[in-house]
Amino acid sequence: MHLHWLGYQGYRERHRPGFWDDWLARYPTAMEIPEGGGGLMGAVGCSPIVDLIRKSLHAVDWPEYDQIWIAAGTGTTLAGLVLAEAGAHPVVGALAVPCDHGVPENVGQIFAAAMRTNMRYRLVDASRRGFGRVDDELLGFMRTCEAQCGVPLEPIYTAKTLLALKQAVEANALEAGSRIVFVHTGGLQGRRGFDVY
Repeated sequence: MHLHWLGYQGYRERHRPGFWDDWLARYPTAMEIPEGGGGLMGAVGCSPIVDLIRKSLHAVDWPEYDQIWIAAGTGTTLAGLVLAEAGAHPVVGALAVPCDHGVPENVGQIFAAAMRTNMRYRLVDASRRGFGRVDDELLGFMRTCEAQCGVPLEPIYTAKTLLALKQAVEANALEAGSRIVFVHTGGLQGRRGFDVY
């Protein structure tokens, strides 16, 4: 494998038409893997998470659940869960990026590639005004949450999602007694650059 540093400007060009042409000319057997493992293949690869959730319900003595909450950076994992749910339960994607960063379009393209329409999901803005933006409220929530439950979070995706879920509960946006599955997608390396404690 050869790693080529693009730099910030090169990274910003990744959606430009023809971006891959030079790379494919240089490496004819290269395979483009979209950001976030995007696309239908990436989403299908995430679909088994729903089976894992269903098989784990007995551990919390739940016969069923009402919805799934998950962070959305590109929307690929969200789309995989929505496809696997096939309308059985709604999936809520908490946006780690601002609403205008293409997540609805990415998710829509995945559903179109899967030839699926009218999928049962919604997006909530948890970006806190930008990707990677962190504030004292979020860091304080992380500290409190980790102290209470012992599960490490990171401020880019999971903490933002869990805080958005907490705020939805506090705003009575969820029916009382709802059984919500929060999917922790990892990403703990994202906390290294922040003074969480």
